[in-house]
Amino acid sequence: MRPLPRRRLRKLLTATAALALLAAPLLAFAQDSLEPTGRWTARKPGAAATPPMGWNAWNAFRTEVDEAKVMGSAQALVDTGLARLGYVQVNLDDGWWLRRRQSDGQLEIRTAIFPSAEVPGGDSSFKPFVDRLHGMGLKAGIYTDIGRNACSQAWDLKSPNLPVGSTAEREVGLEDHVDQDIDLFFGTWGFDYVKVDACGLADYAPGAPVVGRNGYRPREPLIVRREPAKDASARIEAMYRQVAAAMARHGADGERVLSICTWGRGDVRAWGGEVGALWRTSPDISPRWSSMLRSFDSVATRSLYARPGAWNDPDMLYIGAGDFDENHLTEARSHFALWAMTAAPLLIGYDLRQAPKALLDIWAAADLVAVNQDPLGDQAVLVHHEGEVQVLLKTLSGGRKALALFNRGGQPAKITLTNEQLKLAADAPVVLRDLWTGKDAPGFTGRAAFDLAPRETKVFEVRGAPLIADGVLLSEIPARIHVAQEPSWPPPADGFDGPVGPAGHTGGAQADFSPYRTPLAAGGRRFAHGIGVLANSRLEVLAAGEFQRFSANVGVDDASKASGASVRLAVYGDGRLLARSKPLRAGDAPVALNAPIKGVKVLELVAVSSDAAAPPVVVWGGARMTH
Repeated sequence: MRPLPRRRLRKLLTATAALALLAAPLLAFAQDSLEPTGRWTARKPGAAATPPMGWNAWNAFRTEVDEAKVMGSAQALVDTGLARLGYVQVNLDDGWWLRRRQSDGQLEIRTAIFPSAEVPGGDSSFKPFVDRLHGMGLKAGIYTDIGRNACSQAWDLKSPNLPVGSTAEREVGLEDHVDQDIDLFFGTWGFDYVKVDACGLADYAPGAPVVGRNGYRPREPLIVRREPAKDASARIEAMYRQVAAAMARHGADGERVLSICTWGRGDVRAWGGEVGALWRTSPDISPRWSSMLRSFDSVATRSLYARPGAWNDPDMLYIGAGDFDENHLTEARSHFALWAMTAAPLLIGYDLRQAPKALLDIWAAADLVAVNQDPLGDQAVLVHHEGEVQVLLKTLSGGRKALALFNRGGQPAKITLTNEQLKLAADAPVVLRDLWTGKDAPGFTGRAAFDLAPRETKVFEVRGAPLIADGVLLSEIPARIHVAQEPSWPPPADGFDGPVGPAGHTGGAQADFSPYRTPLAAGGRRFAHGIGVLANSRLEVLAAGEFQRFSANVGVDDASKASGASVRLAVYGDGRLLARSKPLRAGDAPVALNAPIKGVKVLELVAVSSDAAAPPVVVWGGARMTH
């Protein structure tokens, strides 16, 4: 047999080596948990395909609630036209229960304040109340706690509407009664929504003054106030999964909503979207500007964790009180605009029986409601932060974007925007429409300056030629990205989850920034767009067979300069390895990864580090899918 010519032999050896490279294991230190699944593993949206909208009793009445107040506000939703805009959820909060009957464990309703719940023979039922709301075209929500006791029993001790009776009778929470109570709420009473608080896991520790003074049964805390690193996250998650499973068994047909309320604790960022339709990300909001900022900050960098059927929840709207009353309409509009942009639930917390027109006009801002309810389900990405001004950009259906310019501070501010920040072609004319007024605003090409009054938020619909003419940046479609696996870490003292970076910033996987909120950079090269995430992570991207090619420049982020770990990054399509990098370390130049993805339904972006304990940050710079 005649030997092959040297050039052909070289080509054959090169091809053989390439095939071997693709067939080899990712790295000797690859972790089995990062193996690709070949499918989209995020929970399919059922309930709450768009963020829930409606009304909740708590901010208006706390436990001083009654049927007349609730039905009056429900009727106002209908009469003002808010229900036609989507405000259909009417939610009870704490204060409705009387006791847990000991003969059979049944919850009893405080019929003195909910008279329609009184049933002949001394029993009680919310079915007439729920049926009345349903007859008005509205939906009904109820409140409970994941533990044995509720929040009011620790924090509202002067309330006239606390549970009464013996220690056992006053244990009105779900613990030890999950199946029974969920069947009651959904199967018997017909509610559509349940908010499950977590004070029962936090405030009744052995030796706590509130336990001894009030004769409660002590309970080992799974959430330790002011010490989030001590949260028993796995046990908290397991308890909420029990609730979700009970809802699936008892008439909750996939259209019923589970609202998780652990206030951002228990690592809920990692599991909330797999268990409930929304999960609280912060402590309770109050009608103060600083409190609103804290709640907003808890979701502003979490765009990769929200999608249809799974929403970050910075708590209810507090428009109408304190810093957001009718004398502070600039602040009230900012509060509403930020919740709309971040795809947060829009739950009014005001006595709507006496709402002034100025406040009704904010809740009824149809263009902003449409931004919140856009069917793509993308949460706005925080694309720029300069001084006190933050810029949020949200992809909308129909090739549009929503833009919010937010002045956090108490002084006037100016911000200059560029086409690149808006992810538009550099020479593209930018067309703006003011979403508060509905009128066209002056457009620009290249860059433009905007003036903002103290605490003002300007919101625009944006149109223009996209930066990626034949495709999309991954950071433009956060709802199509599922952070399937990433390292866990003890949260910082403020309770927000995420690794603490050199500048004190925290966060999980980020769009257009590192998890430390530093600009994406590898080997000294900056990337305006991309995904930043800790290594030992797996991201799923819903390609849905719509694209031909994936490309990115990958490397170890310069924020991890001190790390000596090596990382290898790989791209899978429907479970098949398509491309991967060589081992990379901090300081190495980024490497281009390109992969054909024609017909691929699910991409998986996997980064495996040699350091399992302290993996560095990796950059998927300029990550995009093109046609």
